[in-house]
Amino acid sequence: MATKSSIEWTESTWNPLTGCDKISPGCKHCYAERMAKRLKAMGQYNYRNEFALTLHPHALELPLGWKQPQMIFVNSMSDLFHERVPESYIQQVFATMRRAEWHQFQVLTKRSKRLREMSGRIDWPVNVWMGVSVESSKYKVRIADLQMTPAKVRFLSLEPLIGDLGTLDLQGIDWVIVGGESGPGARPIQSEWVLEIQRQCAAAMVPFFFKQWGGVNKKRSGRELNGRTYDELPRRINAPRRERSAFVVL
Repeated sequence: MATKSSIEWTESTWNPLTGCDKISPGCKHCYAERMAKRLKAMGQYNYRNEFALTLHPHALELPLGWKQPQMIFVNSMSDLFHERVPESYIQQVFATMRRAEWHQFQVLTKRSKRLREMSGRIDWPVNVWMGVSVESSKYKVRIADLQMTPAKVRFLSLEPLIGDLGTLDLQGIDWVIVGGESGPGARPIQSEWVLEIQRQCAAAMVPFFFKQWGGVNKKRSGRELNGRTYDELPRRINAPRRERSAFVVL
């Protein structure tokens, strides 16, 4: 059975590697790092190294056994394009995604330079959505790196949004997710930042997904914007939404 997720924009998670290193301000209060500590304390073998980068070859082909088509977030507990992940291992992850053609896979990275450098050597399947995280205007170069890849679906995760992004180049972008930071030490998000992104998406006809306002208690803050929720998905592949259960990680 696939590993169900409570992340609003996906259905399941798959972690053929775990652990990471902080590379920009968006990583300051990393939820995955907190989660890894908890999972190690619970005795979960995959987290025996806590949040140190660890490859899990035994998990490489797990999605092939998940027969129900679904949207799968790849490496919710790491970054596939981390500089210490061998290219051969990244290629194995893509090989599994190509074989599991009945699923939609969502890959997200902050390491856009390596993504761009490798993109020409990747056989991009139509069922892989490639995205980059951008938390402030300083890191908009990640968008340009993503636009240079031949990924069939390209998306932006503007989360945790900790600054005004100004004008966005949405050429070739199929989806935009926005969210505030949540949990201990959460930095505030400004409504005008979100409203401006939503306005630009509407003008460019790019689907917009507002995940959350965030804060210490994200449930209390909610996820309504302009009196409604925004759950738009890419037009190219509008996969059905299904019921989700509690967040569990492999």
